[in-house]
Amino acid sequence: MLDYIKGTIAELTPTYAVLDNHGMGYMLNISLTTYNYLQPKGMGGEGFLYVYESIREDAHVLFGFAGKRERELFLLLISVSGVGPNTARMILSSLPPQELEQAIASGNVASMKSVKGVGAKTAQRIIVDLKDKIKMPSVTLIDNTGASNETFEEALAALVMLGFSQAASQKALKKLFTENPSVSVEDAIKRALKMM
Repeated sequence: MLDYIKGTIAELTPTYAVLDNHGMGYMLNISLTTYNYLQPKGMGGEGFLYVYESIREDAHVLFGFAGKRERELFLLLISVSGVGPNTARMILSSLPPQELEQAIASGNVASMKSVKGVGAKTAQRIIVDLKDKIKMPSVTLIDNTGASNETFEEALAALVMLGFSQAASQKALKKLFTENPSVSVEDAIKRALKMM
């Protein structure tokens, strides 16, 4: 079984990446979280992704993850009846790992239902099946800017999805959060847009 692939980023889209490892191109399906991780490295940059290999009768499909925790959450999600690899990837694209852990641990059905393709029954099944397997993440995590990690990450993800580079977005947000650690996601995005 493959554990990870390290190689040159030959192709990168919001849904898949191709890593060239010694002349062999590996196409890996990815979440938006992983896309945001790879994007600053750019085409020709060095990529490193943890891997899950889905083997079906008609295909062998690779899924790539920026970190081990994202892969662990993916594996937990596909262990739930009715949740396949593509649904799990959609969930991880809509809810970054920390947000997903909070939604499951707190039993937030509405947050789970906000994901395209996840209905009320599936959302409830995910929460019931995984609640005991997820540790409640600390909401008070503070990064070196004094900002709540969750708020900072949410604002950063939004700016990157709007087409701004991760480096420029991080620089603007760090300045904002240093000046006002309690700034809301919406205000952070609006102010950062004026700075870039």
